[in-house]
Amino acid sequence: MTAENKRTVWHKALELDELAEGRVKSVTCGLRTLCLTHHEGAFGALDNRCPHQGGPLGEGSIEKGNLRCPWHGWDYDPLTGKAPGFDDGVEAFAVEVRDDGVWVAVEEDVPHARTVSDVMAETLVAWNVRAVFGMVGHSNLGFADALRRREEAGELRFVGIRHEGAASFAASAYGKLTGRPAGCFSIAGPGATNLLTGLWDANVDRAPVIALTGQVDSQVLGPGAFQEVDLRAAFGNVARWTQPALETSKHAELVNLACKTAILERGVAHLILPDDVQTQVAAEDALAGSPTGRVTTREIAPPAQALDDALELLRAAKRPVLVVGHGARFHMPAVVALADELGAPVLTTFKGKGLIADDHALAGGVLGRSGTPIASYFMNEADVLLVLGASFSNHTGITPKIPTIQVDYDPMILGKFHPVQVPVWGEIGVTAELLRAGAAGKTSSVDVRGEVAERWKLWRAEKERRAQDRSDIGLNSASIFAALSRTVPADAILAVDVGNNTYSFGRYFECKGQAVLMSGYLGSIGFSLPAALGAWAATQEDDARFAGRKVVSVSGDGGFGQYMAELNTAVKYGMNITHVLLNNAQLGKISKEQRAGNWEVWQTSLSNPNFAEYATLCGAHGRRVTDPNEIEAALAEALEQPGPSLVEFVTDAELL
Repeated sequence: MTAENKRTVWHKALELDELAEGRVKSVTCGLRTLCLTHHEGAFGALDNRCPHQGGPLGEGSIEKGNLRCPWHGWDYDPLTGKAPGFDDGVEAFAVEVRDDGVWVAVEEDVPHARTVSDVMAETLVAWNVRAVFGMVGHSNLGFADALRRREEAGELRFVGIRHEGAASFAASAYGKLTGRPAGCFSIAGPGATNLLTGLWDANVDRAPVIALTGQVDSQVLGPGAFQEVDLRAAFGNVARWTQPALETSKHAELVNLACKTAILERGVAHLILPDDVQTQVAAEDALAGSPTGRVTTREIAPPAQALDDALELLRAAKRPVLVVGHGARFHMPAVVALADELGAPVLTTFKGKGLIADDHALAGGVLGRSGTPIASYFMNEADVLLVLGASFSNHTGITPKIPTIQVDYDPMILGKFHPVQVPVWGEIGVTAELLRAGAAGKTSSVDVRGEVAERWKLWRAEKERRAQDRSDIGLNSASIFAALSRTVPADAILAVDVGNNTYSFGRYFECKGQAVLMSGYLGSIGFSLPAALGAWAATQEDDARFAGRKVVSVSGDGGFGQYMAELNTAVKYGMNITHVLLNNAQLGKISKEQRAGNWEVWQTSLSNPNFAEYATLCGAHGRRVTDPNEIEAALAEALEQPGPSLVEFVTDAELL
């Protein structure tokens, strides 16, 4: 549309009595923000942006007959926009005072010109990035508008959080759950640095994430502009790939590389978006990128010799045991089929909790500090360990004293902490199927299903005894997680935090098919509620693995306090999340560690509100429980809520 044929549109800007004599106000008409003035009985409408430093004139004031810019004190005529004594000024717009208010004539909005941000956002969508978590701010507005357009087209979901740390935790949890990258989005400077903890969580747990950070204008990089941080240096080793989008960049190609890195290297890819580049008009022939022809299958078989060596050990074993970690999350059908062929128990690391249902005839529960005596018993009785997708964390306690076959897609993980007898580099599902086929009818292993049932019987009797423990201080964890085991849907997604509540969850909660998410290697307190936001976003998509599933978050009071404002995020979007909060008024795990180390218990007490009342104030369902007879009913009530809910259990830190 040329300047000659642009159409003028009249907008009602004010009620007749809305702006007092001598006052000014910012008003948005269409996409144009104006400064409305009332001076000497007349109304004026000026461009709201001062031409010198961009100050918002609608936040200024009329002094001695002139409108003064609030940023640097430049004066303008309140009605004409002229600068007294100078040739410059601001644009003035036609004004009509009508019976129903003050109207302003503004040229109709200019049609949107496709920008490089649009090209990049379209490329993200083509790579199946369906969710972005973040905060819109002054140095990412151009890219935010591109994300808005994709959301309005129904191609992705944007969740506006209250703290950028929650955005990166949500993206990390989404990646762990789905195997696909989500985005986390921030402004330059402090917004970007707030992402780092959640991004480290994704990095060490090998979750794909795309970090999208604004940056100051490229022409002022270096001298130290407002909120300028060297983001490439700040993100350091947390990002497996980090690049700025420059004016001359191939912008779609940058996003192709970011997505490819996040997916294939299972980690964080980081795009830095200078403010001025975001609004750069794209070339007319600029095409969005896509994964077509760029991503290979990862279903690779192990070397033949490694497979033969593994089969030799398995065929000779009397009591083989499978230990399954988070790396096997997407390959469990093949793993369980192998266990069935061997008649061998399946133990999981804590990060792998729930990968096999605890009521499966070969499930031995969690191994290690957060685990069960069932798992410890079977590891100690084993003559061969087959470890699939686990990293031998010291918290898991996989013994180096038993001959071990280790299978992993990452060759650097094989034998990382100590030598193993047979390191096998291969995709876990393919390798498990090859081992099953090679072992079929050729093993001498003992079928331990009867032993597994007996061990579970002993442990469940012990859990029942612990659930009967009573205290004047608060409830015991065994009874809470027993009730949660009975009430939570079998296909729920559970995000768990860090602390005593997590240890108790590992010991007492019995999985029936639920997916469990946690901050594994980083062990970051505060993970669970932001992770639940990420999981909820996955349940709103057309992925049949997760669509419509209930999301439950579990934390202590210390963990909830880290990101409790994100309950408002859950309310804003009507997220069907139930948060289970164990309130013992302290950092109970740290108190325990101080005692174990013969230290004084110091600075671990917490001053808490009534969290159930807080939830209600936020607009969620809230209930506080102190009576053990109310535990199950309170959980059932919360789980039935159509939106966010919180159940606060007042607990005794000693009754773990």
